Amino acid sequence: MSDPVTYSLADNVATITLNRPDRLNALSPSLFEAWHAALDKAEAEGARAVVLTGEGRAFCAGADLQPDEASKLDPDLGVTIDKYYNPMIRRLAALDIPIVTAVNGPAVGAGMGFALAGDIVVAAQSAYFLLAFVNIGLVPDAGATWLIAKSVGRAKTMELALLGDRVPAGDALAMGLVNRVAPDDQVLPVATEIARKLAAGPSVAIGMIRKQVDAAMDSDLDTVLEAEKSNQSKAGRTKDFREAVTAFVQKREPQFKGE
Repeated sequence: MSDPVTYSLADNVATITLNRPDRLNALSPSLFEAWHAALDKAEAEGARAVVLTGEGRAFCAGADLQPDEASKLDPDLGVTIDKYYNPMIRRLAALDIPIVTAVNGPAVGAGMGFALAGDIVVAAQSAYFLLAFVNIGLVPDAGATWLIAKSVGRAKTMELALLGDRVPAGDALAMGLVNRVAPDDQVLPVATEIARKLAAGPSVAIGMIRKQVDAAMDSDLDTVLEAEKSNQSKAGRTKDFREAVTAFVQKREPQFKGE
């Protein structure tokens, strides 16, 4: 039996792959456990960026509703959400390193939420997004309500959530759900190249930027100004900032170390 999540590290980029292709990478307790272990490894090995993708023809089909997995679900689905889904979404948001999602195929239900949890989202041309919950009598989870509403606004979020229609990658790009669309065979290379650029950057500042932007989505101007001041104080003390100033004076490209 193959691992439900695979992990590799190269050029300071950790690639985490949801690896249940026979189930379209549907979510299960064992997958979440392996996913957390992969993130633990990425942090322990000093990764400076993460690429999240799926094995096979899908990114993630959402919850595994096949009888052998569905039987393991608590009758109160909120318990399952609280035990598996929410901790992962919160962990991804709390990471100090950026996440690039390579959406190699359909991202459905909770899979759509996890796909959009990336700081940069690259979708394959054949991929689509489907907020499928209403089609089975459920409500959006895995942070999808917040992630989509913050990206495209109330009207479009209502349309996606209430109608449960597919959103092709090109439409997702046009409405601002994803950052880029790439040919199917290039989605992972494109995402990896973006991650490498991020990994070679000033990691402390990048980690603060991702959290600062998310916090700004729910904050007033004064709160944002205070956060900017606090983070700038920290960023201004980093070795990377000193290296950038030195490189500017010496008229060369800075060599960031993530310190």
